[in-house]
Amino acid sequence: MPDEGAPTGPQTPSSEPNNPPEQDVKTAAGGKAGVPPEESRGQSASLEQKEALSKPPATEAVPAQPKAEATKPEAAPPAPPTKPTPPAAAAAKPMAAAGAAKPAAPAKPAAPKAPAVMASTPWAGDLPDQVKKEFGDGIVECATYLGQDFILAKPATVAALIGYLKREADYEYLVDVTAAHYPKRAGEEFDLFYVLYSFSRNHRLRVKTRFKDGASIESVTGVHIGANWLERECFDMFGIRFDGHPNLKRILLPDEWEGHPLRKEYSIIKMDERWVQENLGIESAQ
Repeated sequence: MPDEGAPTGPQTPSSEPNNPPEQDVKTAAGGKAGVPPEESRGQSASLEQKEALSKPPATEAVPAQPKAEATKPEAAPPAPPTKPTPPAAAAAKPMAAAGAAKPAAPAKPAAPKAPAVMASTPWAGDLPDQVKKEFGDGIVECATYLGQDFILAKPATVAALIGYLKREADYEYLVDVTAAHYPKRAGEEFDLFYVLYSFSRNHRLRVKTRFKDGASIESVTGVHIGANWLERECFDMFGIRFDGHPNLKRILLPDEWEGHPLRKEYSIIKMDERWVQENLGIESAQ
């Protein structure tokens, strides 16, 4: 049985539009319930702006730069040739440098040392006692120096003493005759040495004497024949004369040579220029 309130018979469409419910329309428009769509859109836009402002700005990625290829340094161009310095300019530079800085004065050389004194000691023994007993005052000293024994005798005693040593003490070998020149020692400018050797004793002995420049001494060629050339050498180099020598003349230098080279006053560069010019055909031997 139909309800009392329901219409009966065919129904006609209503003249009012068929609109959806108000809530659905607002929700479909994206707004809140009870808020118009236009106002809701404005609020959404402002929220999006705030979020955009609160986020840090995005940085654009910078593309990586390609690495530059290593290039070899270019060689420097050759320097232009320098012009030669004129001789005058080159000479002026050392002079300018010398004028700018003067060298310090050279230090004075040290004074030469005094010659060492020969510290001899007395020579005691049978032979010195025999010699002193035989020649008395003719023997000045019998001494030893660094293991070398010597007898200092007066010039007049030398020849007899050397003969005695050969006959009585077996000093049969005359090794050498030499001299030394002391021009500042007035009255005794020359020392003359005779070096003797005894084979039986195996001992070397020196006989020494002193005499004035220009004086002569007796030759010992009558005792030792080998003294001939040795005394000639002393004459040639020092000008010492030996009385009784059979052939006293130069042995190393020419007969016409002037002077005696081993004398202290004879300069080492002094030569007989006349002899050099005549015999060698040059101006000087230096």
